[in-house]
Amino acid sequence: MEQRDRRPEVRVRRADQPGDLGWVVMAHGETYHRQFGWDTDFEALVARIVADYAADHDPRAEAAWIAEVDGERAGCVFLVAGGAPGVAKLRILLVASEARGLGLGRLLVGECLSFARGAGYERVTLWTNDVLASARHIYEAVGFTLADEERHHSFGHDLVGQNWVLDLPRAG
Repeated sequence: MEQRDRRPEVRVRRADQPGDLGWVVMAHGETYHRQFGWDTDFEALVARIVADYAADHDPRAEAAWIAEVDGERAGCVFLVAGGAPGVAKLRILLVASEARGLGLGRLLVGECLSFARGAGYERVTLWTNDVLASARHIYEAVGFTLADEERHHSFGHDLVGQNWVLDLPRAG
């Protein structure tokens, strides 16, 4: 079989190996700069999210995942406790540009929501920007709805931030 006919090996695993958290920060910084021209303020935001997770996450209620393609990191997502009981936040979903089209975003979000249900969350929220159309399509496909949006100037650009919400059905 020729190399171009081979299906890549895709897997999603917990972000628990040395280098995973650093990769998340680097990949976000490089990808969003290359694709949207965002400055290092965005990378700093991601670094804070990752550092907070690394320093003080409850493994029963919070988790992070890495998607790999042929053994190489190619995507990530985090689920952390939200600001209210029963609410979680989906954070920093990313699929590297060279791995897009393989369904990694859908797999990562699915893993995240499965964990959220198992952890007993009733709602998952997320914040994104309207320019991230591919991510929005994934969120809409699994049932997230747009709660509100607001213009802001961040990462060196005028953007429209969006808050999305997904109510999880109660088991039983």
